[in-house]
Amino acid sequence: EAQLVESGGGLVQAGGSLRLSCTASEFTFDGYVIGWFRQAPGKEREGVSSISASDGSTHFADSVKGRFTISVDNAKNTVYLQMNNLKPEDTAVYYCATDWVRRVGVQFMYPYSYSYWGQGTQVTVSS
Repeated sequence: EAQLVESGGGLVQAGGSLRLSCTASEFTFDGYVIGWFRQAPGKEREGVSSISASDGSTHFADSVKGRFTISVDNAKNTVYLQMNNLKPEDTAVYYCATDWVRRVGVQFMYPYSYSYWGQGTQVTVSS
C-alpha cells in the first residue's frame, strides 16, 4: 500500500522559511499528482499547492503565490514544498497527498481528489 511521510515542519518566526518534504514508499510518483494541503485548528483542510510528477505542472493557492514553490525529485520519490516569507496565518498541520493524474483530473486543490495521505507535519509561524 502506498505510504507518504512528511517532514520538515517546525517553529519559525514570521518572514522565515521552511522546506517540507513528502517521501513515497512502496510506489513511485510517476503518473501521479502530489498535493500539499493544510488544516488550521477549527478550519477546513485547504489546498496549498500541487504538482504533476509526469509533466511538472504546478498550481498554487492565491494565499501562497509568490512565497511557496513546489518541486519533485523523481529519483528520490520526494516532493518538496519550499515556504518563504512565512506568515502567522500559514500556521497549520501540513499534509501531502497523492493519486493518479487521471483520478485527480483538474481538481488539484480539493482533498476529495486524493486517496493517499501522509500523517501531517506541524508548521507554526510566530509573529
